[in-house]
Amino acid sequence: MRKNLFLSALVVSFVMSASASMAAAADSWLGSWKLNIAKSKYLPGPAPKSQSLKFEATPAGIKVSTDAVGADGTATKGGFTSRFDGKDVPYAGNPDADTAAPRRIDDNSYENAWKMGGKATVTAKATVSADGKTLTVTQTGTNSKGATVNISAVYDKQ
Repeated sequence: MRKNLFLSALVVSFVMSASASMAAAADSWLGSWKLNIAKSKYLPGPAPKSQSLKFEATPAGIKVSTDAVGADGTATKGGFTSRFDGKDVPYAGNPDADTAAPRRIDDNSYENAWKMGGKATVTAKATVSADGKTLTVTQTGTNSKGATVNISAVYDKQ
């Protein structure tokens, strides 16, 4: 009886530890990120003057908020909430997309397909570094003006 109780407690402990580890890994997105303009490359340019991202866990999924100041000084805010399951969700404040379909690849990376009016525009691939301090987002495709997009945006954890 004691042996079974001990084994049960051991199994429960293992499952709880594994669940906590998986939650911690999923949390690599959570928090605030600030664009490191010096490490980023924008084609077409120019790069924004500043940009920050915020990932928050909510009952509806992960809420992504953006706050930017464009090269011309125009401030913009936007974002979406998704379960990162590849399903389209409304994307506010993005001139190149009205929907986003983020899909988790693994604990530290995801891919996000943007669409405008149902037509694919940009694919964004995001990766959090192993140390959790850097988020790199590469964007490829065509923007709303018809220009080819090839961006590598590097963000520092805040």
